[in-house]
This record gives sequence, structure tokens and C-alpha cells, in this order.
Amino acid sequence: MSPPKHSNHDHDTDSHGHDHGDVISRIVGPRAEIIFAGLAGLCLLAGWLGPKLGFLPDPIGFGFLLAAYFFGGYFVLREAMGKILKGQFQIDFLMLVAATGAAILGEWAEGAFLLFLFAIGHALENYAMARARNAISALSDLTPDEALVRRGETTETIAIDELVVGDVVVVRSNERLPADGFVVSGQSAVNQAPITGESAPVDKRPVADREKAAANPDALKAESRVFAGSINGSGSLDIEVTKLSGETTLARVVTMVSEAETRQSPTQSFTKKFERIFVPCVIVLAVVTSLAFLVLDETASESFYRAMAVLVAASPCALAIATPSAILSGVARAARGGVLIKGGAPLEALGRLDAIAFDKTGTLTEGEPRLVDIVPFGDVDEDTLLRVSAAVETLSDHPLAEAVVRDAKRRLGSIPDSATDFTSITGRGVSAMYDGQIVHIGKSALFDEVDGKPVPEDLAERVNSLSADGRTTMIVRHGERYLGVIGLMDTPREAAKSVIARLRDIGVTRMMMISGDNQNVADAVARDVGLDEAFGDLMPDDKVTKIKSLKQGRGVAMVGDGVNDAPAMANATVGIAMGAAGSDVALETADIALMADDLETLPFAVGLSRATSRIIRQNLWASLGIVAFLIPATLFGLGIGPAVLIHEGSTLIVVFNALRLLAFQDREH
Repeated sequence: MSPPKHSNHDHDTDSHGHDHGDVISRIVGPRAEIIFAGLAGLCLLAGWLGPKLGFLPDPIGFGFLLAAYFFGGYFVLREAMGKILKGQFQIDFLMLVAATGAAILGEWAEGAFLLFLFAIGHALENYAMARARNAISALSDLTPDEALVRRGETTETIAIDELVVGDVVVVRSNERLPADGFVVSGQSAVNQAPITGESAPVDKRPVADREKAAANPDALKAESRVFAGSINGSGSLDIEVTKLSGETTLARVVTMVSEAETRQSPTQSFTKKFERIFVPCVIVLAVVTSLAFLVLDETASESFYRAMAVLVAASPCALAIATPSAILSGVARAARGGVLIKGGAPLEALGRLDAIAFDKTGTLTEGEPRLVDIVPFGDVDEDTLLRVSAAVETLSDHPLAEAVVRDAKRRLGSIPDSATDFTSITGRGVSAMYDGQIVHIGKSALFDEVDGKPVPEDLAERVNSLSADGRTTMIVRHGERYLGVIGLMDTPREAAKSVIARLRDIGVTRMMMISGDNQNVADAVARDVGLDEAFGDLMPDDKVTKIKSLKQGRGVAMVGDGVNDAPAMANATVGIAMGAAGSDVALETADIALMADDLETLPFAVGLSRATSRIIRQNLWASLGIVAFLIPATLFGLGIGPAVLIHEGSTLIVVFNALRLLAFQDREH
């Protein structure tokens, strides 16, 4: 798996202008910047205190101050020169000008102090930012380097890069899985938390049809699908590989999370524009300040010193790092929790939204219908109604028929011999011969069509009552005898109600459903899980129109499965896909992807986004406040030393404030 890529923030180790492939970095090592900052501090201390205390002559003390300039300014100069060659006059340039100005005035110790604090501040800042980036890089270390492969009668250990689709890998107990695939032999509980964020291990068992699974791996059920980087439990598993090492879910997540650093949020874009305007203004202000001696009763050197202090005070270091540090920490924390956030824009946007729209099928509900009502008619018993229905529906491949057969088996233990002469009547129902008589199963309209006789009034009332409760109803008639009605429903997920309640606690004030199901079904599910409203009978283009109308005002997030709901998610302010670990389409289409097919991580994602937005606001106010304080303070006489102490201190405060996001915890977990 290729390692994560790094982005180009102004304040990170790799893009800070510090090309660690240069000669000094190769000699000193990857910690060259912190070592140079430390040497600058030691040289400053020797050059300043030595002559004062009398144990160093002035020329040697001056030499130490020059050394402090070299060690403190080396990386700053390299970065500034790189920016200047691109026509960019940014923060590091201002620091160099201020240090040079101090030297011109003979204030070598003060200039060296400025460069030392600036260097140590950046080194600590880079260290703190590396912690956030390492949380992302650690994802790429989850997959083992080698896999035990069974090919024919032999097994051999090979590098995971040599695995091919169709290989069978053997995973022993407590080992990490080397590839995406499906279980062909063995049973075990697998810890998928590194990929999906699921807190409990997931029981895995072999697929029923290996050839069918290999032909359509995207349709695999969770009980048989496995992911590279997850951890096997106590059992041993044989897994057929479905993706190459560079195409696994984990590999794609690592790449997408790393690329998320380069996708700027609105606040990041604003601060970049602000810097481009602000830095030239600071230079103009410094030039004007340096000429103050023409109108004030002070020397030219005093005006020049004040101008250098203004340069230090007005350098927006904290502002430049305020948002990127928070975004990076938020994206890294989300990835550890099984949530893929594709950049600062969706992370910030979700934190500001107070409206969420949900798809129904597979999102709020289980995604497969269940037999929930068996209502016999007349003197018929439930088992008879169910046995006849299942015998006919065994011949159908419709999802509703499969649900009837599956749930009938659970109740009856076995299905009797199936019917014969099966016929599907499109849009109405089905018919077949069973026990010498024709059986009709379907809507009321089917029976009007077959013999023109309406369904008995008592039975029709029961059908209407079930329909009002959101059931899909199927009337059953054997010969001329009505056996009753069965009701099916795509039942809500167990966690749906509690998730909606937690979202309300977080501050989401409006939650709704948009569904292609009829309005009665949508209303029933909405009532059950606690939504504010439901919109049913919507075609895919209707969903898009509805999302556009809901977006008016503060915007809306759309939660779906990333396939059927892709157009609606694309038109929402933020598109959120569930079950993205099992869907390539979901990974590609959504702004935010919940890796597990589980709503439980949605409150975590919303809470993290809100926390990120809060920290970004705190950082911006802190950084702008410090600049607003320091500029007038230096104009009225605050020296370079105190200014740089406050300046670098504020930068570190901003970074470490952002790092708090790495420890963010959902209140329910």
C-alpha cells in the first residue's frame, strides 16, 4: 500500500519550505529543525550572558550571536527564499526582515532571540502537527506486509503486493487480514473497528455460493465480507481475495483521507486571501512606522526598531495555522472512528447544519422486508395461511416473496412442496396451482381483474388498516376461499430511534425522510423513529427537487446508501453515505462516508464536525485578537522580545487547541 501523501500547508514539516533532502538535513537527520533551534538557543545564551558575566570576551560572544543567527534563521531563510522566488512575501519573510533590522540597529541579541523563538515555535508546531498526521499515516500500517496463500495443495507466504484476485489466504487467530474478500471456510469473530469503527467484533461465516460471491463481490452480505486491516478473532479463516492490495477499502481510505488535507474549507480559503492582503499591508505599515521620526520627537533608529517590532507583532502565524490544524486533526479523528471526511469543506459544513434528510430503505430501515402481520380470514388458522402463501412464493424471485418464504421457514420449520404452474401478473400479484386448486396472492385489484368480484368487506377493512400502518399487504385466496392477508414491512433499524434522539441532543433541530415508498409507509417509519416529517412517493428526480427546496436557508445534509441516492446526495449541502466500506460507489460519491452499515456513527460525525467548527472559531478569534493587541502595543513601545514571546506563544496555543480534536469522544461511547 502506498503511504499517505502530504499536502501543502504553510505550517507543516514537509511544506514549510524545509526540504529534508538538503545536505544539512541528510547529515543531521529528520530532527534537524529542532536540533538547530536548540543550538540557536544555546548560542544565544552564550553570546548574551558570556560577555555580561565576564567569562567570554566580547568578540567571542558576538561570534556566538552570529551562530545563533545561523542556526535560528537557516530553515526560515530557506523557506522565505522559496516563497520569494514564487513572488510570495509571507510570514517568514517578515521575521527575517525584523531580525535583519535588529542586527542593523546593533541589537544582535534581540534579533537572535527572535529567530530562536520563531525556530523553536515552528519546530514544536511541526511536532504537534505531525501527531495529527501520524494518526492518518498509522492507517496505512494496519495491513500486514505478507500473507499466507493456499494455491492448490500448497501454502506459501508471499508479499501482499503479489496477491491476485481469486487467491485464497489463510488467516489464523488474532492475525490481521491482508486483503479484502469473502470467507470460504471457517468461522470467527472479526474486529472491524480499524475500518468501519464498529465497537463489537462481527461474526463471519462462509458464503453459500462461492462462484456467485466471486462474480458479484459488491453484493456480499456483511456476515461473509471481510476487509484488509481488520483483526481476526479466535477462529481460523480461509478468505478469497476480491481486490488487489492497492485497491482495498483501507488503501482507498488512506488515500482519500490524505487528499482531504488539500481540500480547503471556506475558512481556510478566507484566511489565505486575508494573508495575501494583510502581509503587504504590514510591510507598508512597517515602512510608515520607520519614518515616524520625521514627525515624532525620536531618533531614526528608534522609529526603525519600532517598525521591526510591528513586523513581528503583525505576522499572522497563528491565523495561518488556526484552521488547517483543526481540519487535519478532525479528519484524522474521524478516520479512526470509521468516518471518512473528504476535506475541510464538508467537515465545516456539517458542523453548521441543523437539518438532515434521510433515505428510508437501507438507511433508517434494515433494507429488506419482513413478514410482520399474519391475519387469517374466517375459520382459517395462521399456519394454513402461511403454508399456502409460502408454497406459491417459493417459485418467485421477488424480494417480497423471498421475505415470505424466509420468515415462513422460521415459523413452520419447513416449507411444503411448492406449487406448480406459477404465473406472475405484473403490478398485481401472482397465481399458481396448489393442492389441486388455483391460488391468487396480490393486491385487491388482482381479484377485481380475475373474476370481477370485490374482496369481502371485512377483509378489505383489515387490508386498509394494515396499509394505514405502513404495511405492504398481500391478499391470499385458495380456489374460491379467502385465506386472509399477510403484511410485510421494511422494519426500522434497532438503533434508528436512539440515533435520532442523540442528534436532537447535539442540536440538529429538523430531521425528515425522503422516500420512494408510498406516503403511508414513510409516515409509519417516521413516527416509529421520531422524525419530524416524511415525504413519500418520490422518484429519484423528485428527491433531487426536494433536497434543493430543503437546502434553502442554512442547508441540509442527505444520508443515503451512496448508490440510489447519489443524485440527491450530490445536490445536498453535505452528502453522507452509509456502508461505504462495502460500496465503491458510496466512497466516491459522498462528501462524508460512514464506513460501517450502521447509523450509530452519524452522531459521532456530527458531534466531531461541531467540535471542529467551535475550535476553528476559537482559534480565529485568539489569533486575530493577539494581532489586534500586539500591533498597537508595539506602536506604543512594546519591544521585539516580548512581542515575539506573545506571538509564538499564541501560535502554539492555537495548534495544541486543535490537537484536542484527536481525543474527541462521542458522549454515548
